Amino acid sequence: MVELRWNAQEKRLHGAGKVFDPSRLEWLDNDAPDDSSSTVMPLEALKCLAGHRLLKRVPIGIIGPRDATVEQRQTAYQLASAMADHGLQLICGGKNGVMESACEGHASRGGLPIGILPDEEWQAANPFVAIPIATGIGPARNAIIARACIALVAVGGGVGTLSEMALGLQFNRLVLAMAGAPYVESVPVIETIEDALERIANRILFNL
Repeated sequence: MVELRWNAQEKRLHGAGKVFDPSRLEWLDNDAPDDSSSTVMPLEALKCLAGHRLLKRVPIGIIGPRDATVEQRQTAYQLASAMADHGLQLICGGKNGVMESACEGHASRGGLPIGILPDEEWQAANPFVAIPIATGIGPARNAIIARACIALVAVGGGVGTLSEMALGLQFNRLVLAMAGAPYVESVPVIETIEDALERIANRILFNL
């Protein structure tokens, strides 16, 4: 793992003789940081970048069923809340169940959740969606969500969630499964919010 160093004065993230370009999410050649920089972990690095509004907010998708269990709704809420704390943009299907809980959690921490709706009008969104996008294309909107994201986290789900997971893999996205999400070979099953966030951070910073 590359040692990450944050230079608070320059507001720059360094690692292995390179500097991270937060607007393009890529590493550029650069001199090593000076002694005033401090070592940070990937999640800390995201917070540093987000705190200065430097991080390009490529969406992270939370996907899951409308008919969700209490555990699934709680997981979605907590994950989305933590995402907002780390400056990560939420995108989801904008409806009820897991999607509504995710939007509520994200909004509760100052986030602006995006809902990609299957419906023809924006008013069909759940009340916590800040940016509703009505597509009018029904379940085909799943492809838009999968394509738009840098990573997808499935929290529970059935056939619709499974289709989004498969599309995510087809588009070479990071796909994670939580709280009883459909089993898909090569999709890691994640037990904790922290583990999910760490994997997302590694995808953003190192494309892992």
